[in-house]
Amino acid sequence: MDQRTYNQYCATARTLDLVGERWTLLLVRELLTGPKRFGDLQASLRGLGTGLLAARLKHLERDGLAHKVTLPPPARTPAYALTEAGEELGPAVLALARWGLKWAMGERRETETFHPGWAVLGLRACFDAEAAGDLRAVYEFRIGDEVFHARVDHGTIEALHGPAQHPDATITIGEAAFLEVTGQTLTLAKAIKTGAATATGDSEALRRLNGLFRLPSPRDRTA
Repeated sequence: MDQRTYNQYCATARTLDLVGERWTLLLVRELLTGPKRFGDLQASLRGLGTGLLAARLKHLERDGLAHKVTLPPPARTPAYALTEAGEELGPAVLALARWGLKWAMGERRETETFHPGWAVLGLRACFDAEAAGDLRAVYEFRIGDEVFHARVDHGTIEALHGPAQHPDATITIGEAAFLEVTGQTLTLAKAIKTGAATATGDSEALRRLNGLFRLPSPRDRTA
């Protein structure tokens, strides 16, 4: 498959030559949260056929954005991970996510899939480093069947898939209520009060949680 190009000697155009094809940036999004097996990527990117997924992964490998790895025991299975160059696309992907929360989200369409695990990057995108300057805590989130955690350490955040070893606080919430919280039609505090969510653990860590993540106020692009 020939790679399309803008044929412009411009940093933006050259970057889009590498990641501007359909699905490519979403593959980068998936790999930003850690190595993924081929099947994991297929499950997260419904609508992306097997052949096109293989082609996009070969493209990322050929252009030095991803490479093959073997997952550690007990999995010991082949997977894909980002290279240093691929990892440095992280800030651009997070900036797109923040822009989308403000200008593009709106209501969920009936045809749109949703994976709670995508919130792992959302935590990074909406993290308020200044509000966490004096905080050290580990939060575990259980949304539907998905479990992930965030380690906050004095103004930095590390958000990863899977449970935390020793969480200071655990938040459990259903997928529907979580979408309302991210859509800003429901606050986490109200979800807990109504029983749509539960929160357990250290009271101070829980008290600080509301101020750690700031969702941009939705705006109408046509206004």
